[in-house]
Amino acid sequence: MTDKIYEYKDDQDWFVGKWSDFSRIYQLGGAGDFSKIEQEVASLIPEQQGLDIVIMRYSSDFRLLAFIVDVINETLGRQLDIKQHKGATILSEGQQLRLVHLPEQGLPLADFFSESSQVGFGDKILIATRNEGKTKEFRQMFEKLGLTVENLNDHPDLPEVEETGTTFEENARLKAETIAKLTGQMVLADDSGLKVDALGGLPGVWSARFAGPDADDDKNNAKLLHELAMVFDEKDRSAQFHTTLVVAAPGRQSLVVEADWPGYIGFEAKGDNGFGYDPLFLVGETGRSAAQLIAEEKNAQSHRGLAVAKLMEVFPAWQKEQS
Repeated sequence: MTDKIYEYKDDQDWFVGKWSDFSRIYQLGGAGDFSKIEQEVASLIPEQQGLDIVIMRYSSDFRLLAFIVDVINETLGRQLDIKQHKGATILSEGQQLRLVHLPEQGLPLADFFSESSQVGFGDKILIATRNEGKTKEFRQMFEKLGLTVENLNDHPDLPEVEETGTTFEENARLKAETIAKLTGQMVLADDSGLKVDALGGLPGVWSARFAGPDADDDKNNAKLLHELAMVFDEKDRSAQFHTTLVVAAPGRQSLVVEADWPGYIGFEAKGDNGFGYDPLFLVGETGRSAAQLIAEEKNAQSHRGLAVAKLMEVFPAWQKEQS
């Protein structure tokens, strides 16, 4: 068996493992009992082999099992798939159910075998957007948590939710909580916009329609430059891109995270990437506009990227508390 050392590390979890003669899982400085998972691992691998795993940080059984599945698939060429379902963790391989890992307190049968489970195992999250690019970004993150990701294109009969709120959070809540109530699913919605200090925070929640009902990106940018025409010093043209993310589910308290991306409004449009106000938004002290950044640069520092990073830190704990 290979001598390779395997590692998974993020802000919530940190696991280090290697193949051994028997399976052992222990937590440094912790009192956690992982004997149940040790037995479950033994059922997934050949006899006379085991995984020796050291836990440096721990947030959930699911994340630990996902690490173990990745190691087994990579080393043994298996195709194990892991999902969350009604608080349980489901491991399957092809059309075969291999393992059901339950929380210590168990699960009510009525919850596990609810009507929604008849159309396929696995918890889902619905992204309140029809933008496939945005959906792809969220899919990459939530699939790591064992969730299937859908968007509004999968639900063509859903009505459009009118954004009548006066704050980013109100609008994001309206979308997430309304769609969650209509579908019975977990829903993520966002509301984003540009806040310009010299304009008292405008255009804010009206960013997409700043220039009026028939506004588009060019008209909005032209209006913004017009409103700042008498502001000559760049330091007085400070601004922030803002994002609020809300995750809602029926009968649960919604999860809210926010993030800002500070910068300045330039005197002319620069760059061909991005959309909206990106050509006018100068990033920090760099002098480059958001439209001059490649996608990887933008995602690493933008308001949406920062908000998503915050969401990934708190979502597992929220999901566990609400289930």
